[in-house]
Amino acid sequence: MRTLARWARRFGLTRAICVLLLLALVPLRILDPAPLEEIRLRTFDFYQSLQPRETESRPVVIVDIDEASLKDIGQWPWPRTIVADLVTRLTQLGAVAIGFDVIFAEPDRMSPSIAATSFRNLDEETRNKLQSMPNNDEVLAQAIRRSRVVVGQVGSATPVPRSQAESTLKTGFAVRGPDPGPFLVTFPGLLRNVPLIEEAAAGRGVFSILPERDGIVRRVPIIMQAQGSLVPSLSIELLRVVTNSGAILVRTDQAGVQSVAVPGLEASTDQNGRFWVHFNRHDPARYVSAKDVLQGRVLRDRIEGKLVLIGTSAVGLLDVKTTPVAAAMPGVEVHAQVVESVLTNSLLTYPNYAIGAELLVAVLGGLAIIIAAPMLRASIVIALGAILVTALIGASWYLYSQYNLLIDFTYPLMSIGFVYLTLIFVNYFQEQKQRQQIRAAFGFYLSPALVEQLARSPEKLVLGGEERRMTVLFSDVRGFTTISESYKHDPQGLTRLMNRFLTPLTNAIIERNGTIDKYIGDAIMAFWNAPLDDPQQEVNACEAALEMLARADKLNQEFKREANQNGGKYMPLRIGIGLNTGPCVVGNMGSDFRFNYSVLGDTVNVASRLEARTKDYRIPIVIGEATAQKAKERFATMEIDRIQVKGKTQPETVFTVLGRAELGRDPNFLELHELTTKMLRYYREQNWTQALDTIEPCRKAAEGFGVGALYHMYAERIEAFRHNPPPADWNGVYEAESK
Repeated sequence: MRTLARWARRFGLTRAICVLLLLALVPLRILDPAPLEEIRLRTFDFYQSLQPRETESRPVVIVDIDEASLKDIGQWPWPRTIVADLVTRLTQLGAVAIGFDVIFAEPDRMSPSIAATSFRNLDEETRNKLQSMPNNDEVLAQAIRRSRVVVGQVGSATPVPRSQAESTLKTGFAVRGPDPGPFLVTFPGLLRNVPLIEEAAAGRGVFSILPERDGIVRRVPIIMQAQGSLVPSLSIELLRVVTNSGAILVRTDQAGVQSVAVPGLEASTDQNGRFWVHFNRHDPARYVSAKDVLQGRVLRDRIEGKLVLIGTSAVGLLDVKTTPVAAAMPGVEVHAQVVESVLTNSLLTYPNYAIGAELLVAVLGGLAIIIAAPMLRASIVIALGAILVTALIGASWYLYSQYNLLIDFTYPLMSIGFVYLTLIFVNYFQEQKQRQQIRAAFGFYLSPALVEQLARSPEKLVLGGEERRMTVLFSDVRGFTTISESYKHDPQGLTRLMNRFLTPLTNAIIERNGTIDKYIGDAIMAFWNAPLDDPQQEVNACEAALEMLARADKLNQEFKREANQNGGKYMPLRIGIGLNTGPCVVGNMGSDFRFNYSVLGDTVNVASRLEARTKDYRIPIVIGEATAQKAKERFATMEIDRIQVKGKTQPETVFTVLGRAELGRDPNFLELHELTTKMLRYYREQNWTQALDTIEPCRKAAEGFGVGALYHMYAERIEAFRHNPPPADWNGVYEAESK
């Protein structure tokens, strides 16, 4: 035991803390939180931007439904007869196989039989003639049968009904190893082409591309799971068809998917069955216009012996992706680059052992720092650190540039850096603690602030507080960061500006019986009903809020006049105000050494959240329901939403204050109030169309009240809900995602 104790003293508390930190960083890498993954992915993006894949050959040609084709032939979707002509022409030009990066999910509305039912006042003879003509989908299906075509499918967020015949149209898979299902990208449903086209095709592949969290496409799923079945991507299915293979081979291990293969070709994937695409820069030489193909202006050697992908670069068709090497790249080119990377054996690989290698380097490097740093001079540690950084970055770059391997250096580097900084901080903290212990022996009871408070009210100098119903205010200057940047060379000028601005706002609060709790940079926190009782706390708080806005407007007029006189830049100061009423604990809060008269409680947190929401609602004042109930007779209040603020489980109905009682009787305000109530009812019923129709009258009615931007926000939110609807049992409560 004595030996162990002696060793522990020699090892030291500082080293022990650093070892615990190092051990804590190990599960961090395994859990791989979003910020850590973001840093790693951005590093790999930087590699690709420095050294993108070289174009050794162009085995893929993209037939582009571009802007010129749409202008010449007409808007998409084109009649299937034109698409059939396109397939036929490409086949005649010698295309090895054709893949569609578009889907034909509904029958062609331009088919004669369908068109006949939509024309009005059509005589029976003409109608019968139209109905007897060949179906456009049949024409396209016949063209597909005469070629080798892979049609596209789309992963769906909801299950899609399928017939027995469609269920049999599956690509074969041979799995060597454990079931890959739990690791794969999964779609609840699969959107297919119309049966005629689906059955005529030689293959079917999913062309859905899922970007990373930041919207950049780096990895493309090659095999997926959709509606309970394994499905291939468009690119690997095209290669399967070209190689005349009956199935795709999938190799797996306990960590997930290792690789996929068709005869003569095998490519490594990540554990989720995705290819790390080694991107080449956007290359217009890959493209030929669909219009030129149809009009016979494309030479045979441009198509012969190549794989063809039919897709679009037209901006209006919304198939544009962001990649590490291009801010905007058509989705069809991403598929083309996947096929090129496989055929030229230039895919990037993030091997399953990469995490283990990164952890090993981080642990060994961290232990070396923990053991050696306290024994070496600072200059030697810095030199060794520089060598380590260079070695890690150099090794990672070498593996990428020479072997297309992706090994992350950022996690080991950050782990070792955190350990070293902790080592420095703990040592500094221990030194400071020793100094404080020396000072404490002489000055623990001699705080000037405590002496002054004791002289005035010694009975109040105890920790704790009392519970009261209180109204809490938070205010904050909008765009303060931008304002601060304009004063980066004149910090004293910024101080003078904020003092000049905060003084009248503070006076507005104090003149209405408010108590200033604290200033937080450019923000003010205040409360009512303490230390003195205030039966009109909600009314006084609302009066203060309106007066703060009025004084801020007056100050902005002065700032504008001074800027015009001095030739300076006018930067108006706008504020957001949040009010909430409820139970709080108020009293002296802090430590035995130092404390302040302050307020705590859930009511305070909600008031802060409501102030933050003024930015979302684009209005200056947001108040809670309890405040609004007490103030509604004295002010023009209006309900604006029902939300669940960050950190709360119960929803809160929130209001705004537009003016005092006389405004509340104004016919224009009453009209706005009625229209807003109607809009909110439609919104909560998920009647998006009626809600949007009501927003425009709301905007017109809001003219002069300064809340027009609120309805712009609702229009944006409703459009978002249209694309991503809330659950059917949604109760109309909007969940705020930020504080």
